[in-house]
Amino acid sequence: MIQLSSLTIGYHNKNSKKIVADNINATIHPGELTCLIGPNGVGKSTLLRTLSAFQPPLSGSITVNKKSLDSLNERQLSHLIGIVLTSKPDIQNMSVYELISLGRSPYTGFWGKLSVDDCQIVEESIRLTGIEHLKNRMVQTLSDGERQKMMIAKALAQQTPVIFLDEPTAFLDYPSKVEMLQLLHRLSRETHKTIFLSTHDLELALQIADTLWLMQPNEPIAIGTPIELGKGGSLSHFLNRPGIRFDAQALTIHVE
Repeated sequence: MIQLSSLTIGYHNKNSKKIVADNINATIHPGELTCLIGPNGVGKSTLLRTLSAFQPPLSGSITVNKKSLDSLNERQLSHLIGIVLTSKPDIQNMSVYELISLGRSPYTGFWGKLSVDDCQIVEESIRLTGIEHLKNRMVQTLSDGERQKMMIAKALAQQTPVIFLDEPTAFLDYPSKVEMLQLLHRLSRETHKTIFLSTHDLELALQIADTLWLMQPNEPIAIGTPIELGKGGSLSHFLNRPGIRFDAQALTIHVE
C-alpha cells in the first residue's frame, strides 16, 4: 500500500521552486489497477517520477508498506518498486529470457548467477504474462506489444510489491492496448500487487481501471472509481468542450 500525505511535487529552480501539484493526500491500494489520467503537461510524469523516487518531493511524505520512501537506499528501493518506462529497450543479441532474468539482479549479487529459485521466478513471470512462446526469441525481433509484455515480465521477476508504468499502451494498436490493460488488471488481482500507471487511453481506463486519478491544471487531484468521477462531474469538466461530450451515465465519450 502506498500512502501520500500532504505531498507537494515539482522542481527547484535557482532561486525558487515550481509547484506542479500540492496537498496530495491519497492511498494507492494493492490488488487494484490505478490509472493516472489528465492533459499533456499537467504533471503526470512528475508525479510518477516522485513516486518512483527518481526525484524528491518538495514537501510531504510518501510511504510504501509503511516505509518512508526518502529513508530507503537504492537496493531497498529495488526490492520495493518495479518500473516499466515508455521507451523501447534498444538491445541487440539478447534473448527474451535473458532480459527478463535481469529482473532478478537486485537479488543475485555481483556476478548475476541465477539460482534454481531465481529460474523458477523467471519462468513464473513469463507464464503470468503469457509469453512462453517468446522466451527464446531475440529482443530486437519483437513487436511493440511483445516488448511491453517482456518488460512487464521483467518487473514481475523483480518481485516487488509495487509496479509503476509510464504510458504502457503507447505505440500499440487498439487491440493490443485493450489486451495490455486487461493483462495489468488481471495481474493486479492474481499477484495482489499495487499497479499504478499513467495513460492517455481514457476510454479504456474508464472500462478497465479500478481507480482513476485525474490531474487537471490548478485543481486538486480527483480520485475515485470511474463511476464516482463520472457522477461527481470531474470527468465532464475535463472532457466536455465544443465537439466532445462525456456521458456520465454510460461512461462514454461522444464526438459531435
